[in-house]
Amino acid sequence: MFKPNLDQGADAFPADGLAIVVGSSGGIGQALHGRLATQPRFRRVLGLGRNSSPPLDLCDESSVARVARHVREIGTELRLVIDATGFLHGDGLAPEKSWRDLDAAHMARAFAVNAIGPALLMKHFLPLLPRQGKSVFATLSARVGSIGDNRLGGWYSYRASKAALNQFVRTAAIELGRSRPAAFCVALHPGTVATPLSAPFMKAGLDVQTTGQAADRLIETIDRLQPGNSGGFFDHRGDAVPW
Repeated sequence: MFKPNLDQGADAFPADGLAIVVGSSGGIGQALHGRLATQPRFRRVLGLGRNSSPPLDLCDESSVARVARHVREIGTELRLVIDATGFLHGDGLAPEKSWRDLDAAHMARAFAVNAIGPALLMKHFLPLLPRQGKSVFATLSARVGSIGDNRLGGWYSYRASKAALNQFVRTAAIELGRSRPAAFCVALHPGTVATPLSAPFMKAGLDVQTTGQAADRLIETIDRLQPGNSGGFFDHRGDAVPW
């Protein structure tokens, strides 16, 4: 397992690059976009989603490809991509408590948003990362996507789709390292955050973060990534999460 070296700062992002937050209208995405926009190290911070300009729909590869072309045309080196999207519940769908609740449409929706969509982001955005200097593609996974850490069961579609995402990250990181040795592709667990996604499942005693706190911790973990960390799965404290 990998773990960022929190005792030493990693090489900084080269100045004047472009940072992108996918899912910037969501709770964590909006906070990440706001935090990054105040940092002078990036020339521009671009928020993307279904209502952005240009719009990006994870479930429509043609829109992902169009946005990637737009990013290429900006002419600024792409240094950071954070995918802050995810689907847990909504539209009448809720996490399954038992195998009796398994539903094909629910599973398809979870895999489309939590695994296939981010994989398409990798397909179209990883080739845009510079061949020299630090760059990062980070996607929000979840600790419940860990197979080794699964002790409670339930939440079949969410767990399985996030586990699939982790495999996409690991596999893409290997390929990325062949052409861009200073680039990182990582999965991040943001912890429990006060957002509509987590609200129905909060219990007393949980360490619940504000979106701002979560954004700060995630950015700090990204900043402290060290050589050898690409392809890893880390929580918001910088600790490695078991696969």
